[in-house]
Amino acid sequence: MSAAVQVPGARVALSTASVYPDSCAAAFDLAERLGYDGVEVMVQTDPVSQEAGALGALARLHGIPIVSVHAPTLLLTQRVWGPDAWTKVDNSVRLALEVGAGTVVLHPPFRWQKDYAAEFLDGIALREHDSGIKLAVENMFPWRARGRELLAYLPHWDPVTQPYDNVTLDLSHTATAGSDALAMAAALGRRLAHVHLADGLGSAKDEHLVPGRGSQPCGELLETLAAQGFSGSIVVEVGTRRLSEEEREVDLAEALAFARLHLAAARV
Repeated sequence: MSAAVQVPGARVALSTASVYPDSCAAAFDLAERLGYDGVEVMVQTDPVSQEAGALGALARLHGIPIVSVHAPTLLLTQRVWGPDAWTKVDNSVRLALEVGAGTVVLHPPFRWQKDYAAEFLDGIALREHDSGIKLAVENMFPWRARGRELLAYLPHWDPVTQPYDNVTLDLSHTATAGSDALAMAAALGRRLAHVHLADGLGSAKDEHLVPGRGSQPCGELLETLAAQGFSGSIVVEVGTRRLSEEEREVDLAEALAFARLHLAAARV
């Protein structure tokens, strides 16, 4: 019997972080022109990224949905929506509901956010129950200085060991952490709700390379997810900060082609 090509329900979306420091508007335009299935909005200092009306207008203009919202829980976005961590999460959930996104991506608490960390597990579960939005906690990595690993996140940078219902697997972060991305995906099982597609070479720097340019099993992971009928979103989140507009477009087109190729699973 001949093999048929099976394309799963997973959407390939573009993170607005992939055009940083350019604007949300530029990300939507590029996503439409290149043929992405959706956009993930990274909430940051760009006012448009914080405003449901403006984001909805962009989605309608370009005919492309917003599949997820990334909460401003990075070091670089600590001043967005004020200093309170739960305010950032609640605003992100509200934004996701208003723009029709089904997932909010967030990082685990920093070690100095002890009160937030103490409430994190229960707080995430409560908000998921009340909103119907998936709060997918992202895998991170240990911070390293002078050959030593520093505890940067609480309860831990590895979400596999935590009782989260939904997790985001980031392949640049697995490279930095030295984690086994395939083993993590297998251990997460149905808890794997969202993927940040990128690559890395294992340096201490979070590289966010175009998939296929690093050491991570990006293609194998996508093929595995396709075979399993993964229905979450695959979000391209690569660094293009130092590139020209033309170079950025080439890299993001390559990332999309990589995802499409490896998500096409052969079924006998």
